[in-house]
Amino acid sequence: MQPDLVRRIFGRPGEQLGEAERRILRDAHEHRVVSTNAETDFQAKATFGQRLADEIARIGGSWAFIVSFLVFLAVWAVANTVILTRDAFDPYPFIFLNLVLSMLAAIQAPIIMMSQNRQTERDRFFAAKDYEVNLKAEIEVMALHHKIDMAVLKELQDLRGELATLSSEIRDISRRIPDI
Repeated sequence: MQPDLVRRIFGRPGEQLGEAERRILRDAHEHRVVSTNAETDFQAKATFGQRLADEIARIGGSWAFIVSFLVFLAVWAVANTVILTRDAFDPYPFIFLNLVLSMLAAIQAPIIMMSQNRQTERDRFFAAKDYEVNLKAEIEVMALHHKIDMAVLKELQDLRGELATLSSEIRDISRRIPDI
């Protein structure tokens, strides 16, 4: 790409551009597509643990999980107070249930935080993709403007040449016509 066009687009010379900007310029110059499915690209780099954390956070943050967990707690409480009055495995005040809930919270909290961190990474990845696509679109638009400007300038030069030729011919004709 032309150095003056690069300077006009970025406001600095090509040597001072970042890697992403140089790559996008190269892609624009070679007419390559930069827009892709960002979600697929992001998930392709995910490890098993990251995908598992996302799935646990997705399930743990759903109404289905909340309702089913409330049902589980109600069944636990009813089973240990009403049904198993003599041989309850966790009699009131449900100390074993508290232990289970504490262990679940101790495991679930860091997993949800991992998923939130991954969501932040996903947002950054999507923003970078958006920047690349927008930058390429802007470069393409500016390149089109440049081509149109050059075509208009060439047309004006051609018209100026034709006008000069016509003016010369008019002067020649006017010299040949006698004054009236």
